[in-house]
Amino acid sequence: MKITAIAPFPVWIGRRNQLVVKVETDEGIFGWGESGLSGREQAVVGAIRHFAEFLRGRDPFQTGAIWQAVYRSQYFEGGRVLQAAMSAIDIALHDIKGKALGVPVYELLGGKQREVIPTFASTSAPEQAGMIEQAQNLKAAGWTAIRFFPDFRDTDGIFEPREHIARTARACTAAREALGDEVVLGIDWHHRLSVAEAASFCQKMPRGTLDFLEEPIRDETPEAYEALRRLTDVPFAIGEEFASKWQFLPFIERDIHQFNRIDLCNVGGFTEAMKVAGWSEAHYVDLMPHNPLGPVCTAATIHMSAAVANFAWLETRVNASDLYAGGETDDVFIQQPRLEGAVYPVSDAPGLGIEIDEKALTREAFRYWEAPHLKRRDGSVTNW
Repeated sequence: MKITAIAPFPVWIGRRNQLVVKVETDEGIFGWGESGLSGREQAVVGAIRHFAEFLRGRDPFQTGAIWQAVYRSQYFEGGRVLQAAMSAIDIALHDIKGKALGVPVYELLGGKQREVIPTFASTSAPEQAGMIEQAQNLKAAGWTAIRFFPDFRDTDGIFEPREHIARTARACTAAREALGDEVVLGIDWHHRLSVAEAASFCQKMPRGTLDFLEEPIRDETPEAYEALRRLTDVPFAIGEEFASKWQFLPFIERDIHQFNRIDLCNVGGFTEAMKVAGWSEAHYVDLMPHNPLGPVCTAATIHMSAAVANFAWLETRVNASDLYAGGETDDVFIQQPRLEGAVYPVSDAPGLGIEIDEKALTREAFRYWEAPHLKRRDGSVTNW
């Protein structure tokens, strides 16, 4: 079997862009993958087209060798754009291998260790009352792990961290009181804080209010996270932006964090993710996969989550309408993962278990989307 074509499909479906990738072979078996790096999909498309030039004719079963060829066969190796491209290709190759062998992808990763994949769901209301109401609704619907994801943006595009810290801490404290101790609660600050701001936020809440603190600061400097660790005992959830095992290295080896927010569509696909998973297991770090994209990403991440021992929860939307407006996803993704309550059943279909209507996919036009450019009141740029 040989690779004959690699085709990227940058499309807008529902409320966001997706970059779906199809890898074809000379035996008629094809695989689907998905790339991350939201907002920079066209840059990834360019990388995929470069890689396609030398991957045609390769054996798709040689997933490890292909990963090494893509990573090492260039002077400027790695980086988020190239690894996002590699991620989509690697996922598609595993889909091909599973289909050719007649087994689900999780069998290629060591076999299934769980029948269903527990998930966490997120709130979106910016104010305390709305956040607590949404969390109570999620608890009533069966979720035992909930992430607060308030919209910290003001209507004028201004974000002042200190103005949000105190009221967000009060909201988290009130939510813990309303929901009880049995529910796992976390919050995602989307790396909008400094070390001092993140420490102040944690110190304004009673101990035990939060079970995890996600991406409070930027990740470029592990020493900054070590400084924050000395100032708070709240477990850290980090890693959704990491594009290789080497980026995870200092956080795992120095025991900085407790949850790996690994993103299968950014880290390098299954080949790299499973290395990070094993390394994390050795240090008692659990996986809490990042999953904000489309059904291909969800399906792939379910297979990885089924095959690892050190798994906590998979990120999910409450239902498809939260991500795709008007049920448009069903027209394109004919077969896709479906929540059953607060868990995803693990598909036993060959490959990823995804079916896509390619004609419907090609009808979806790409739209340029730019993340909000937030500023502080003095006019300086701050993180989104």
